[in-house]
Amino acid sequence: MTGAPKPLIVQGDRTVLLEVDQPGFEDARDFLARFAELEKAPEHVHFYRITDVSVWNAASAGLDLDELLDGLAARSRFPLPGNLEAEIRDWYGRYGLLRLERDADRLLLRSTDPRRLGELATARAVAPLLQDGPEGSFLVDEANRGLVKQACMELGFPVHDIAGFRAGQDLEHFALRETTLGGQPFGLRGYQRDAARVFWAGGSVQGGSGVICLPCGAGKTIVGLAVLDRIRTWTLVLTTNTVAVRQWKREILDKTTLTEDEVGEYTGDSKEVRPVTVATYQILTWRKDKGGDFEHFDLFRAHDWGLVIYDEVHLLPAPVFRATAELQARRRLGLTATLVREDGREGDVFSLIGPKRYDVPWKELEASGHIASARCIEFRVPMPPDVERAYLDADARNAARIASCNPEKISIVGRLLEEHATDRVLIIGQYLDQLDALAERFDLPLITGKTPTKERERLYAAFRDGTLPRLAVSKVGNFAIDLPDANVAIQISGAFGSRQEEAQRLGRVLRPKKGGGSAVFYAIVSSGTKDQDYASKRQRFLTEQGYGYEIRDGQTVGRRGEAG
Repeated sequence: MTGAPKPLIVQGDRTVLLEVDQPGFEDARDFLARFAELEKAPEHVHFYRITDVSVWNAASAGLDLDELLDGLAARSRFPLPGNLEAEIRDWYGRYGLLRLERDADRLLLRSTDPRRLGELATARAVAPLLQDGPEGSFLVDEANRGLVKQACMELGFPVHDIAGFRAGQDLEHFALRETTLGGQPFGLRGYQRDAARVFWAGGSVQGGSGVICLPCGAGKTIVGLAVLDRIRTWTLVLTTNTVAVRQWKREILDKTTLTEDEVGEYTGDSKEVRPVTVATYQILTWRKDKGGDFEHFDLFRAHDWGLVIYDEVHLLPAPVFRATAELQARRRLGLTATLVREDGREGDVFSLIGPKRYDVPWKELEASGHIASARCIEFRVPMPPDVERAYLDADARNAARIASCNPEKISIVGRLLEEHATDRVLIIGQYLDQLDALAERFDLPLITGKTPTKERERLYAAFRDGTLPRLAVSKVGNFAIDLPDANVAIQISGAFGSRQEEAQRLGRVLRPKKGGGSAVFYAIVSSGTKDQDYASKRQRFLTEQGYGYEIRDGQTVGRRGEAG
């Protein structure tokens, strides 16, 4: 890239600064996305960080070390810091240094560097999980396969697991339909086919663990079906709630040759175990007493699953990580719009589910028409004097809530509803009292965690068929709801600085529209408060994907052409 623009400043503390207004910004952004994490994205300079896990994901995806370093140097205004280059080389070299391999019926941990095995023999977290094996290796009990990988990851040495998988019980008579039950033509999109192919790379011996990252609305469920079509084995699908379970079931029946008696629902309402079973994370982590057993964990062990699909894997609860550590002999597919976890457990996803196998930039799918184009607009509104006084007197947590529930936001919502009188509008918030007030003011149907499943399904169906053009939802609407005609989302409050939440909420309006229509995502924040600070943090992931937020004064809402 001699003579090309150099918009990067690479620093020795592992941060990379990307100047937005420099030529070559988009090329550099797309390049960084392969091996670095966006930390913050103010207007003119985006801040990335290179981490061990981000480099290991790049290595597992086949990014060559020289390509990484040469590409970084070619886009950097100054020479790469020597310490950072050394760290990247060290991290990259650690991937694959430890390997889990199959030797007949034995599971062996091996290394190309005998010193590493010696270190593991004395490491407190790993040593109890290892037994003496043939020279240059340790024996690992099958039940400890995931625990060993997790412990080695914590020591900074990711294990390349090539020990293979159990086949699972055959799924007979399975095929993808060419025409849906509703009579519509059906076929895989190119990127969906590629994602399934990459997941299965290595075939029946090595193919079968990892995470597929695609935007909301891009058809992650279809990728799951494409993987199932390659493996054709008994499959357990885990997802976020009962509504999502039933959406998975509808998609499976609509687009595959499986019948009703071959697809089971395992939720609080029903306990069907069938060749393809769809369950909620909640039912698997349910227990009578806080310190008691998880009574439904036997679902993992009692059946010969050949594949476990983790929908919305970025939301995987900690107890399911523990169960997953025991499932390493079964193929594991994670589906998500973002690998960002606010609890910092990306390393556990890497070691227990698998590395990121496939990722497509959101803007690339937008350009090809596979997701809707979207504008993101943030309206900043002041607080009334009495509310501002309460905000200034409150402790940090209550101050954030006061700013989020600024009553001036309600009038902004009203003006936006007038602007979008003929659109399908979702209003999304964090606080129930705020949502209750909005629902009463504008006569909106409201879905919260307390809404019974049947009522949720009725309201979602009415929104889909146009009977209800407007719908208010709490955080239960963040994920796994299929509302293809929603084209306006209004976010009135959010979960502090959750990047994953912002991505999921934008995703509610990204499904392709009839006639190729676009979408708009509004965020209403209280200016000069923690609410504004948290909004900036939530936006980071979407900024990395190429979305810019237009910042507007709330007083402009309602002026002709200003909102939409």
